[in-house]
Amino acid sequence: MKKLIISMKSTEDMFSDFKKMAKDIKKGKTSKNAHYEISFEKKKDFERFVKNLSLLMAILNHKPHSIYQLAKLADKDLSNTKKIVTFFEDIGAISIVEEKIGGRTVKKPVVDYDKVEFDLKAA
Repeated sequence: MKKLIISMKSTEDMFSDFKKMAKDIKKGKTSKNAHYEISFEKKKDFERFVKNLSLLMAILNHKPHSIYQLAKLADKDLSNTKKIVTFFEDIGAISIVEEKIGGRTVKKPVVDYDKVEFDLKAA
């Protein structure tokens, strides 16, 4: 099962984690629990992600064929939905696939994992 881990870390902590992972790979150690992680440094970006988590879940559960269909499923304004989808794509939470449907090219939001987990440390 592919999973996405969401965390809040400083740039220093992210580089430290990366160095540790690189050393493990160099030694031949690989994790059986491979995952994709998005670490937010700015609280504002993290809050934007959490605020729009329902849209991410709609993509995961309903697999809409276009951003327009996603907006309708989520009962949200198309313009705002496009902005949120762009944000999700920019941070790597989703990918956009262009498809031809009925002679029209549409942008289909795709989630490449089955599970979302949060890894937050208490302050």
